[in-house]
Amino acid sequence: MASRPSPTEFGVTAPMEARSAGQLPEGEGWWYEPKWDGFRCIASRRADQVKLQAKSGKPLGRYFPEVVGLLRDLKPDPFVIDGELLVQAGGRFSFEALQMRLHPSETRIRRLAVETPAVLTLFDMLQAPSGKDLRPRPLAARRQALEAFVASQSDVAALSVTPGTADRALAQTWLDEGKLEGVVAKRWDGPYLEGERAMVKVKRTRTADCVVGGFRYGTSGKVVGSLLLGLYNDKGLLDHVGFTSGLAAADKPALTKRLEGLAGEPGFTGDKPGGPSRWATARSAEWTPLRPEMVVEVSFDHVSGGRLRHGTRLLRFRPDKAPWQCGMNQIA
Repeated sequence: MASRPSPTEFGVTAPMEARSAGQLPEGEGWWYEPKWDGFRCIASRRADQVKLQAKSGKPLGRYFPEVVGLLRDLKPDPFVIDGELLVQAGGRFSFEALQMRLHPSETRIRRLAVETPAVLTLFDMLQAPSGKDLRPRPLAARRQALEAFVASQSDVAALSVTPGTADRALAQTWLDEGKLEGVVAKRWDGPYLEGERAMVKVKRTRTADCVVGGFRYGTSGKVVGSLLLGLYNDKGLLDHVGFTSGLAAADKPALTKRLEGLAGEPGFTGDKPGGPSRWATARSAEWTPLRPEMVVEVSFDHVSGGRLRHGTRLLRFRPDKAPWQCGMNQIA
């Protein structure tokens, strides 16, 4: 299992995360915000040094030079903020356009930074410009500090505070309208708990981020037919939980090449594919193990015995997500 990111020089190890739920929590003391379809980002600045850190712990600054420049030009210093990187395409935020930034060519990145500049929408402040650590403070105090921080930069259009409400009925309308990926609920009196699933997220459809632990070739030719999906259990072992086979024919040759480049042990370190089943065939037992490096997001409709019993639908690849973040809790 991959190791967690080490603390940055700013003392932040990993963002506070959310556990999945089927409905918004009820009762007093909840704060609801839109769930954005972007790259989670902890941004920090000290003097001229700016860092953008992904949820996985990997640096993002190289891919978003315009955001690095924006934060370097701000007057407050130092600070640590938590938010989401977003890119617009065709009048809406596009995860596909965001993924195009993760490219080895610096020339291409610089061009895209001008053509489709990223924006940073913020939902938390971890360190105030005064140097005060805000993580132990309740969300109400952190939100107040964040709003004051962004308000002092009123001329910076690429920096904003995410909308929010304490009205559950209003948050439910956000879900019902179907314009958002989902809604995140946070405790108004809660501290910032790094790396812990202290928030609640409700998506319009049930989805899970899974590690691709292996694949099977299709029935005709040496091209991929299905991806074998895994999630880490409480012991840190990668369990096989299902598969996805709805792959576009045009994408299969390039995807097969990528998968073959990852071929090798350990594959699944917990439950493995091809267990006892009256439906099993010689061919269904044949699969190629992969190093656990590729993460995909899939949608699903049924879970039984810790398995996605029906074939899932591949939504997207998640290069921004670390394999160790893909746990069984997503389908509990």
